[in-house]
Amino acid sequence: QLQLVESGGGLVQPGGSLRLSCTASGFTFYSAIGWFRQAPGKEREGVSCISSSGGSTNYADSVKGRFTISRDNAKNTVYLQMNSLKPEDTAVYYCAAGTRRIGTLNPGAYDYWGQGTQVTVSS
Repeated sequence: QLQLVESGGGLVQPGGSLRLSCTASGFTFYSAIGWFRQAPGKEREGVSCISSSGGSTNYADSVKGRFTISRDNAKNTVYLQMNSLKPEDTAVYYCAAGTRRIGTLNPGAYDYWGQGTQVTVSS
């Protein structure tokens, strides 16, 4: 079975940076990958996604210009570089994989999910 594991979360000050990683195990994957986040009491929302080749990316308006998604298929790993972090970015961040080769920010399109990693932005 495919397993996804996120890492890299933590506590940072506003304006700081974090780099999240999502690593797949079980088999090599060429699925599009999405990053999602969920804050307490709120719905899960799409943050960013990347195609299987890495040639196409998409970002939520709230993170555009601050976050960058990339992937290294040889390592079965997708990254999310987060810069200029704001308190409203505080959430549990999840990565997800499915059958698509082009990503979407709709969480219903994904079949496999990681356990999540906590990101807290606070002074």
